[in-house]
Amino acid sequence: MTIEKPYSQSQWLKLPSWAKQYVVRLEETAAKQQAQIASLSLQILEQGKKIDDLAARLNQNSTNSSKPSSTDNPYQKPKRVIERSGRKQGGQKGHSGHKQKLLNPTEEVDVMPSACECGNDQLDPDLMSPFYTHQEIELPEIKMEVTHFILHQTVCRQCGKIVKATLPKGHHTGYGPRFSASAELSGTQGNSRRAVQEFINSVFRVPISLGAIQKNIDRTSEAIKPIYDRLGRVARKARINHIDETSWYMKHQLVWLWVMVNSSVAYFMVQKHRSKEAFLSLIKEWTGILVSDNYGVYRNWVSLRQTCLAHLIRRAKGLAERSDQGVSRFGQNAQECLQLLCSWAEDPPGLEEWNSFYARFIDLVFAHNLRQDEAGVFARLLIREIDFLWVFLEVQGVDPTNNLGERTLRFGVLWRKRPHGTQSEKGNRWVERMLSLKQTCRMKQLPTFSILVSAIEAYYRGQKPDLRWVTK
Repeated sequence: MTIEKPYSQSQWLKLPSWAKQYVVRLEETAAKQQAQIASLSLQILEQGKKIDDLAARLNQNSTNSSKPSSTDNPYQKPKRVIERSGRKQGGQKGHSGHKQKLLNPTEEVDVMPSACECGNDQLDPDLMSPFYTHQEIELPEIKMEVTHFILHQTVCRQCGKIVKATLPKGHHTGYGPRFSASAELSGTQGNSRRAVQEFINSVFRVPISLGAIQKNIDRTSEAIKPIYDRLGRVARKARINHIDETSWYMKHQLVWLWVMVNSSVAYFMVQKHRSKEAFLSLIKEWTGILVSDNYGVYRNWVSLRQTCLAHLIRRAKGLAERSDQGVSRFGQNAQECLQLLCSWAEDPPGLEEWNSFYARFIDLVFAHNLRQDEAGVFARLLIREIDFLWVFLEVQGVDPTNNLGERTLRFGVLWRKRPHGTQSEKGNRWVERMLSLKQTCRMKQLPTFSILVSAIEAYYRGQKPDLRWVTK
């Protein structure tokens, strides 16, 4: 920084030598102070940026970033503002309602009126007619069916050897298909082995060891493997797939749980890495339309892709909450544009409305793409993703968000939080097979238990299970 001297050259020449030395020392001191001020000002700016970044990171939650909702601080959740309509709580007049379904009765009890309000107790039985059926459902006392196969032996009169009977095929495990299907408690319900042991002991009155429960789970896992393989083949033939991944742990080592899901089936896979190789191992020969977040592996997808607008909206909301006015204003405008775009999934725009939006959006992102801050980073991301923001408007059946993938992956996240992962590769196979079965049954509104029973019965017979339901 140049300091302007308060004297002319002629005045300087008239000064005595001692005065010149004094002025030089003052100028050197002033120059050092100016340099220190400039350095401190730069440090203040850098520290202010760091503080802003740390504050933004501290304020991140599931609504303004990619963090899952389970990580939100329960004490910092915004209060919900409920607008009172003046109506009473509960179902309103005219709504369809959800009445209890009448099941096939195991017993019917006729209840007759005893007397009229007028006092007449001589009611004509020929005039009686039913007017209402009250249904009561009760869980019967569970009595286990226990079969003892008593194996006999004899002596061969011809050679003298002992001849022993062998167990009939399908009865070697000691547990029938329906009892074995209780492995669902450790699968779709995510209970620990000890919790399953306590349940079986309490409800069924059957003593069972933790080792027997684990063997039962291993058999069930093998029984549903053909179903799992079929789900993978069906998923890889789908026109559109949502793909997502989350962390998993095997023996406390980080691995990854991937999901490939569409409107028909869900297919899970536990893999050691979050990488291009893991992604290709999941999809194999599939080349359809990918719906995903903007993870780098997905951005390099060679076929058509729809990027998740919900992720971008949350990121824009995070920018809108920044203290820097320029970044905040850009975040607000980007959030409004992306939310409007996402809303068109239900109500597509007209040509004039689309042209107006497109011009506004292009002006917004290109006006900020040269900025060297977070607004610039996000603007450049939107420019790179611009061809994949509105594929859902061009191709029927494509969603603007990856909510299907995230919702399907959610139960895997909850499973991980209970036992904190798995202990072996065999455990990983159980997780991916059971999650695939559970989530596919949920989408098709099918009971998991009956499919498990059928698969285990086929496994005991050495046959393949019925797979026709997968493609129905």
